[in-house]
Amino acid sequence: MIDESGFMLQPVVRRTWAPKGQTPRQASWDRHDRLSLIAALTLSPRRQRLGLYFQVHSHNISFQEVIPFLTLLHRQLGRKLIVVLDRYSAHRKAVRLLRAGHPDWFEVAWLPAYAPELNPVEMVWNHTKYSDLANFLPEDVHDLERAVVTSIENTRGEAHLIRSFFQHAGLDL
Repeated sequence: MIDESGFMLQPVVRRTWAPKGQTPRQASWDRHDRLSLIAALTLSPRRQRLGLYFQVHSHNISFQEVIPFLTLLHRQLGRKLIVVLDRYSAHRKAVRLLRAGHPDWFEVAWLPAYAPELNPVEMVWNHTKYSDLANFLPEDVHDLERAVVTSIENTRGEAHLIRSFFQHAGLDL
């Protein structure tokens, strides 16, 4: 399962606690720097081993980033992949180009259009943005990258959490 997401310098404002009568405030300004991430959740068919792989980019992700990510994933896992993708245009173009050069190491299954709830990677983004980084105000894009990478690496180590992402998508493991 593969998906992309963006992270901005503006904080994701969530509810928080404060002393009675003291409204919590965050001082931020209109900043437009951002990071783009691509991630994959993997499931080993025999051992039911879960994996979380990701890459950080300083620009919007296009098919030119999807192809090397899939190739790296294939090298890391060392076996044929069944890649489950949404119908994002960069995915469709990347698959066409990959099939032209490497038809033997992957198959593609497409998710229905407009059904992000079926992709468990969406829950990785949800957990990172709305739980780990809720109300987080980074100093700069490097601070944001450190926080995002730390959050996703911590998630990678929690198999029960990754299993819950699959369960949320209605996928039995």
